[in-house]
Amino acid sequence: MKKTAAITSFIIASIFGTAQAETLNVGMSGGYFPFTFVKLDELQGFEVDFINAIAAETGDEVNFVTMSFSGLVGALESGRIDTIANQITITPEREAKFVFSQPYVFDGAQVVVKAGNEDTIANVEDLSGKTVAVNLGSNFEQLLNELPNADQIEIRTYESNIAQDTALGRVDAFVMDRVSSAQLIAESPLPLALAGRPFSQIRNALPFQDNAEGNALRNRIDAAITTLKENGTLTEISEKWFATDITVAE
Repeated sequence: MKKTAAITSFIIASIFGTAQAETLNVGMSGGYFPFTFVKLDELQGFEVDFINAIAAETGDEVNFVTMSFSGLVGALESGRIDTIANQITITPEREAKFVFSQPYVFDGAQVVVKAGNEDTIANVEDLSGKTVAVNLGSNFEQLLNELPNADQIEIRTYESNIAQDTALGRVDAFVMDRVSSAQLIAESPLPLALAGRPFSQIRNALPFQDNAEGNALRNRIDAAITTLKENGTLTEISEKWFATDITVAE
């Protein structure tokens, strides 16, 4: 992380437990609307506003690093980035590798089908015998594999075109988080619909390397997230992108 010198940053940084402001290298895919996406050559979305708000609290600069979602974890492990802001779900496997900030998004895993097929999948038991798509590198494959009927579900992983293939009938359904699914359906001309209720709670947080530097950075960022929650900034960002507050548990 590149250090910069500034008196104001020193004051802010002292509050959060470090001596100087830093440039935070934040990884994201830039292809996961409305969390992180590119429009008119500008990187934007909920995660972008969230990270910028954190930097405003800590006095740090931000360097957004975009890459395929499947490469983000490896980039964090190797130290090429300091954290990932791409709706990263807390899982036991990830907690074994990284330390996490407090959750800042609460959501649920959602089944999406071609419009008109909503009644064919009312619950996870109805996924038996179905072909279900998930995004490569996401935790939804693991969630499906943990279902009692997992051995009866054909899971396919995708880097892209997951919604298109569902709408065209190439797969029976896909699983994504409910918030993103609802936004995708609202914005896309593809004939898609939500099927049933969310079947698993999802908590999103920022991961950091599990070492002295990573823990110190996590603690500093975590303090900023607490401030954003308390002063209403996090709620405002959520309502801007989702017209509801997804930052608190139901």
